[in-house]
Amino acid sequence: MNSGGRAADFGQRPPRPPAGATEILLVRHGQSAPFVDGQLFDLVDGQGDPPLSEHGHQQALLVAERLRPVPIDAIYVTPLRRTHQTIEPLATLLGIEPQVEPDLREVHLGEWEGGLYRRMAVERHPAFVEMDARQDWGAIPGAESSASLRTRVRAAIERIHSRHPDGRVVVVSHGGAIGAVLAEASGARSLAFASADNASISHLVITGDRWMVRRFNDTGHLDGEWSGRAEAPT
Repeated sequence: MNSGGRAADFGQRPPRPPAGATEILLVRHGQSAPFVDGQLFDLVDGQGDPPLSEHGHQQALLVAERLRPVPIDAIYVTPLRRTHQTIEPLATLLGIEPQVEPDLREVHLGEWEGGLYRRMAVERHPAFVEMDARQDWGAIPGAESSASLRTRVRAAIERIHSRHPDGRVVVVSHGGAIGAVLAEASGARSLAFASADNASISHLVITGDRWMVRRFNDTGHLDGEWSGRAEAPT
């Protein structure tokens, strides 16, 4: 009871980040251009660098509309152009220059870089099946292991947290990398979250060594889009 005789109100309220925490909005890039057999994507540091498709550019506009009212302190992208193109509409609206964080780039797919991974996934190549069974990207010939991926994305998230205490940051990344971040946050198997939709938003709260997952694969801004069935990652 308070001094006026009324009971204290302990109603439910939206959780607030602890002091010093960083909110990270993880945006997967929009749909990228299709892979055509015999026409490998250009490579940047050994990784495929397709541009967004026309539909991907439309998704980028919807991401901008969704996040435009949200107070944002910084934007991070990877060296691959599909992340830059995805966030360009929002960055222009907010007047924020995106910063590059190389360690949040996509998992390196070894001999299946340049778009070949998409074909191998659709064809259910034995190495793709093994990768899924072992929960290890390293089953792909020459590819980065899941353990290596998780180590580098954790380091990147920790750096961003150290730069933006009490801040909210947008990070535009890739399906494999976002999956690794969320696996690190939750302690899940390495590929448990390796299926975020293009232009989806996931949400983390980072406070010291504690990582909290607030949302995964939010696509409410994408005009009713739902995940496709039996489609290779794009």
